[in-house]
Amino acid sequence: MRSLLDIFKKIKFKRTETSTPSPPERTIFKERYDCFQKLLSANNSVLETMADMEEKISGDYIFDMSYVRSTCETVVESVHNIIEHLNKLSNGKYSALYDAFEKINSDIEGALAKKAEIPVTPFTIPFEQVTKDMVNSVGGKNANLGEVKNRVNLPVPEGFCISAYAFKKFMDYDKLRDEITLSSVDIGDVEGLNRISKKVRDLIMKAHIPPDLERSISNAYLELSKKIAHRGGILNASVRSSAIHEDAHFTFAGQYKTALNVVPENLTKKYREVVASLFTPRAIFYCESKGFQEEDMVMAVGVVEMIDAKASGVMYSRDPTDAGRDAIIINAVWGLGPYAVEGKVSPNTYVVSKDSDRTILEKNIPVQGVMLKCSPEEGAGEVEALEGKEGKPCLADDQIKTLAEYALVLEQHYGKPQDIEWSLDQNDNFFILQSRPLRILAEKSKKPIPTSLRGYKLLIDKGQIACKGVGAGKVYLITKEEDLENFPEGAVLVAKHTSPKFVTVMNKASAIVADVGSPTGHMASLAREYNVPTILNTEVAMKSLEAGQEITVDAINRNIYEGRIEELVEAGKTENPFKDTPVFKVLKGVLQNIVPLNLIYPEDEEKFRPELCETFHDITRFAHEVAMNEMFKIGGGPDVKKGGAIKLVVKLPLDIHVIDLGGGVKNDSDKITPDHILSIPMNALLKGLMEIEWPGPPPVNVKGFLSVVANTTIQPHSEKALWEPSFAVISKEYMNFSIRLGYHLQTVEAYAGDNLNDNYIRFLLKGGGASIDRRARRTRLIKEVLEKIDFHVDRTGDVLDGRVTKYDRATIEKKLGTVAKLTAFTKQLDMTLFNDAVVDWYVQEFIKKHYVEEKKPGRC
Repeated sequence: MRSLLDIFKKIKFKRTETSTPSPPERTIFKERYDCFQKLLSANNSVLETMADMEEKISGDYIFDMSYVRSTCETVVESVHNIIEHLNKLSNGKYSALYDAFEKINSDIEGALAKKAEIPVTPFTIPFEQVTKDMVNSVGGKNANLGEVKNRVNLPVPEGFCISAYAFKKFMDYDKLRDEITLSSVDIGDVEGLNRISKKVRDLIMKAHIPPDLERSISNAYLELSKKIAHRGGILNASVRSSAIHEDAHFTFAGQYKTALNVVPENLTKKYREVVASLFTPRAIFYCESKGFQEEDMVMAVGVVEMIDAKASGVMYSRDPTDAGRDAIIINAVWGLGPYAVEGKVSPNTYVVSKDSDRTILEKNIPVQGVMLKCSPEEGAGEVEALEGKEGKPCLADDQIKTLAEYALVLEQHYGKPQDIEWSLDQNDNFFILQSRPLRILAEKSKKPIPTSLRGYKLLIDKGQIACKGVGAGKVYLITKEEDLENFPEGAVLVAKHTSPKFVTVMNKASAIVADVGSPTGHMASLAREYNVPTILNTEVAMKSLEAGQEITVDAINRNIYEGRIEELVEAGKTENPFKDTPVFKVLKGVLQNIVPLNLIYPEDEEKFRPELCETFHDITRFAHEVAMNEMFKIGGGPDVKKGGAIKLVVKLPLDIHVIDLGGGVKNDSDKITPDHILSIPMNALLKGLMEIEWPGPPPVNVKGFLSVVANTTIQPHSEKALWEPSFAVISKEYMNFSIRLGYHLQTVEAYAGDNLNDNYIRFLLKGGGASIDRRARRTRLIKEVLEKIDFHVDRTGDVLDGRVTKYDRATIEKKLGTVAKLTAFTKQLDMTLFNDAVVDWYVQEFIKKHYVEEKKPGRC
């Protein structure tokens, strides 16, 4: 990796205090740094949006398709921006990310645009040819009626379906689909919803019906009239909705129009009205809130023999409010059925046992003053109840038992409780008008988890929840990566820091607890993906919890208790009532292309490559990692041949020159002193450098001095090492400071902003004046101190690379102060480190004098 010092040797720095870099050089630095800033901003946007999407998938929130579409658009745009900025920063080095992006984006678009398949069928299909397997052809309601008629063999009115394929042809004929756009509908905006609904329905009502479809409807009705002529009743029909998702898992109860007692010449008009009801405000709201997409909104229609009902009603094959009650509930009203379901009158209620005798357990017969009847010509109207029937039951006992028998037959056939509409004609013949799944309420809801439990020892009561839930198990402390290899099943993972590498044991962990971490970080996303209860930023877990100690983690109230609290674990198991909705399934599907993280080990170059990015999380992880490395190359192109750097006047034994990328130095500065520095990380480092008393030449023995002399003779240009300048590239939040201290080069790079996901410090050290063994001892000394302040350090001989990430700004500043003091403390110390015991002594000496333990870790 090329150092900033190598790069800045090309720069002509000026010692006059009024000098400024030439515009071309400042422009290059500024543009590259702007790319870096924008990349970090886009990365944060992705992580925050991912966290929000995963929170929604937890089941505690209701969302609609508009949310899914808008958040996917945000993620797609942000990830694309990340790739753009990274390639600008690296001169197109990572163009392979575009290929990965296109594939992932295509998969997401496919999930969002998944359309219901509409088979090519005749425009009209008689009930005799229909079964429940034809939902996509005739809609849910028609499919169930055909099933009841042809396979269950219960009485169903005659009728035919106007198919889903007919709907498609109708919508295509006047290009209605091109004019109907619901993707931007805000279902919370009632006024806007009404406006869009009216516009769409007006378009449909004015649209032309294709001539061949109109002929097909007319011919089908002629066949229907022949079938029902022998009944001697009315020859009109009811025109009923049968959307493809209606009366299936989702009832769409009351969402769409039914036209009663329709004369033949008005069939096509009523067909338009039923199709238009697909876009009423309440129907749009229902579809959007349940997650149905625009392409799912397909309306088949049923044209059904009109039953001039003496009585009508609804029955449930099981009590929907009490799953344990083994009874059938029958509601009945005089006249047509809409009054039974619309609440216009109080219906008769009969409760029937499922025993072999179909014992009638209860009867409730309120007075019914009015009823709905077929009008003489067309339609239906309200009339007074027939004299003498006001307070009498609609059904005789044998009729009640017949309906109860029908209910049991239908429940047995479908294998689940049924919600059934029925009608009784003037000749006392029953007809089944509808059968659909009945949603049963849970027997009881889970008790809310108290915010605290008495009688149990509370160990920790703070932190931030990354994944809700409750888990219990024995504490397993993670202090280094190797500890994950022996992670036991069901243990609680406890660590000081979070790491994406924890994913390897998330299928075993009952909970995760960390002293520091971010709910929007990589590991938090993984915890939510694996649904592992997780509390971060507890600050004290590593000190308060002991290995092997059994605990219960309440990641709902941020409490950790001693021992296993079984009732809390049970209470924490939550059902997701939203999980079976299409919108939930769509979000869950697209998240598979967004959230999973496969690129975990950046140090493994074979497995950490653009070509292996399978999700957007992989891309952001890869880009964020390599962007940090690319920043070390800032200004390192062939254009950097001349320019300017301003000398910093400061009482330190360093020759420091500053290049401001923007916001790092006061604009009105005519000379540079520490008071003019606005850069947060640079100020923190300077403060530490000025607080410590810099050591003089270290006491060395002859061997130490001779090793320096000998080493100098084999290092090219080493005679210049003692007086070469140090360079700092800075902005408001950023610093890359290449420090020349005698014979060794040290680089401290840091970012300290308001978003802790961006914040980091990187410490690089190479070289020295002494022999290789003494230089290696110095890197060991520095490694031990850095690890004390939470750095992850890689060390090979006299080369050291340390990094700490994702702490809040104040903590980053504090750590930079410690790094600065360590810089001064170890200046030319390699010449004194003639054995390991001396290294140990210096480590303790530094800790005693310059290290204050951080009691409150600054991650969130």
